[in-house]
Amino acid sequence: MTSLIALLRKINHWVALTVGFILLACVAFTLVEIVVRRVGLSLGGVDEISGYVMAIVTSWGVSYALTEMAHVRIDLLRNRLIPLFRSVFDMIAILSLAATGLVVAWRGWGVVSKTLSTGARANTPLETPLWIPQIFWWAGWTWFAVTACILVLSTLYFIVRGDHDRLDNTVGARAEV
Repeated sequence: MTSLIALLRKINHWVALTVGFILLACVAFTLVEIVVRRVGLSLGGVDEISGYVMAIVTSWGVSYALTEMAHVRIDLLRNRLIPLFRSVFDMIAILSLAATGLVVAWRGWGVVSKTLSTGARANTPLETPLWIPQIFWWAGWTWFAVTACILVLSTLYFIVRGDHDRLDNTVGARAEV
């Protein structure tokens, strides 16, 4: 189980680097737009594209945050409990995240499917076929759901084995520095 979690973290590390480079490219594109506007020109569509990029990188970034235990947790009560009950709180937390990811991915596919069937385009000068950004957005949420479900299974595995330390290192709350 720990090798699967390590693989998941490695994949999400590369996902985070990829979306980071995409964000940098978006920033560069925006800077070029600002510079060319000074001379009376425009590339056009920077605001539209940056909106799509933000939605896409966010949907993919939440998986990285999950495997790095970077999601916000209110752990006032959790930290005062014995390891078994902390593990139960962690299980509730990861189940909640997995459920959220599954619902968003499931409902998100409905949005993508409808866009594909209608051939919807953005009501902008670029007239972007909306399925293009939506499919990448949906794929990010689907990856988050997969990641969270794998962590649910690993949490169950660690609870059954009574390995509360490993569970805490996998889905627990990150200690304050």
